[in-house]
Amino acid sequence: MRANSLALRLFLWATAWTVVILLATSIVLSSLYRQAVERAFDSRLGVYLRTLISDVASPENPNEPFPQSVSEPLFELPLSGWYWQVTRVDGDKQDVRASRSLWDGGLPRLPVANAVAAVGIRTGYANGPEEQKLRVVERTIDLGDEGSFLVAVAGDAAEIEEDIRGFDRALGLTFGGLALILLLTTAFQVRFGLAPLKRISQSLAAIRAGTAERLEGHFPVEIAPLAREANALLDANREIVERARTHVGNLAHALKTPLSVMVNEAAARGDDPLAQKVREQTDIMRDQVARHLERARLAARLTVVGSVTDVLPVMQAIARTMEKAHPGKGLLLKFDAPEDVRFRGEQQDLEEMVGNLVDNGCKWAQSRVVIDVSMERLDAAQHVIRIVVDDDGRGLTPAEREQVARRGRRLDETKPGSGLGLSIVVELAGLYGGGLTLGAAPLGGLRAELVLPAA
Repeated sequence: MRANSLALRLFLWATAWTVVILLATSIVLSSLYRQAVERAFDSRLGVYLRTLISDVASPENPNEPFPQSVSEPLFELPLSGWYWQVTRVDGDKQDVRASRSLWDGGLPRLPVANAVAAVGIRTGYANGPEEQKLRVVERTIDLGDEGSFLVAVAGDAAEIEEDIRGFDRALGLTFGGLALILLLTTAFQVRFGLAPLKRISQSLAAIRAGTAERLEGHFPVEIAPLAREANALLDANREIVERARTHVGNLAHALKTPLSVMVNEAAARGDDPLAQKVREQTDIMRDQVARHLERARLAARLTVVGSVTDVLPVMQAIARTMEKAHPGKGLLLKFDAPEDVRFRGEQQDLEEMVGNLVDNGCKWAQSRVVIDVSMERLDAAQHVIRIVVDDDGRGLTPAEREQVARRGRRLDETKPGSGLGLSIVVELAGLYGGGLTLGAAPLGGLRAELVLPAA
């Protein structure tokens, strides 16, 4: 899941940067192309402007109206978008000559602040007749005694915009295809690059489920150290658990001998008050030692990663054991356990928990003990095993149920046992994240309901 999340973040990050880079590049290219188109258009207008200035400064035939050298038919068509205009700007004398295409209109003057492309030449956009957007090139010339003239040539800016729109469409299609290719390439690279992490995640899930013990397979050079360290950690964990088990066993054996000596010495003194006190405290010490050693043993076992146990074989073995352990009662022991139910834990712990419950039921039952095993789904990611043990004995009151779950508490001293069975089941189930509930069975006796994690 985390690998997928990382892949998604990497893909989104790459997508965002791809879009930003392509968008910025397209804006820059579009701007550069606009400048190139405007320069080409200005060069075309500049040719007409120089022709007009030449005709104004030195006409070939002074008796004929100028311009005499401009042969563009668009200057003759009314409102064609192509215009020229020569305006006398000195003194009070107003003299305007214009192309026929202007009809009764005129060209506006460009602001003085417009960028100067060459000495004395101004270029820019302006609105002409019928609100046409024009690209205008103008220049003021001084002919001495003949006066000063403003010569202007304008062309339809729609040609520029159409050319730029065509380029932007082609640029958009090209960059869109390029973006799609880049995104597909990025998605492939991210998926392929993170595939080893996904394999490690699946391998770890298999180890946790108990179907594997180590990370197996070949990994890329960048991932191989992670796999080696994970395997080393698993090996170290197993070694620590085994060492803890050995120490617990050694401690148990080391304490049993001194306690036995103390009990024997106290028993030899008969009813001596000191001997009685020693026996009393020795029993407490034994109980405490057994309790804490059992806790240590269970906690050490639970640190093992990937332990999974099939429930059905354990139930069959317990049933056979109980039939041999209680041969004289003629008990009917019935159990129902699906084949595919698996316990997420060690077989020894499952045997101890279920064995204690079934043994307790067999001790108190009159004739029947029924065991039902089922699996339930708490949510999409969590399953539990529910093991219900019912007997047809006398049952227990709510106060008695609470009492028997405590360590060492027994309601009937005539029954064999130390009174530790149910308390061990409670502690073991709690360490696995489960629990034990005691209630009334439909058969009339006690119901013990054990909930454990499923694999």
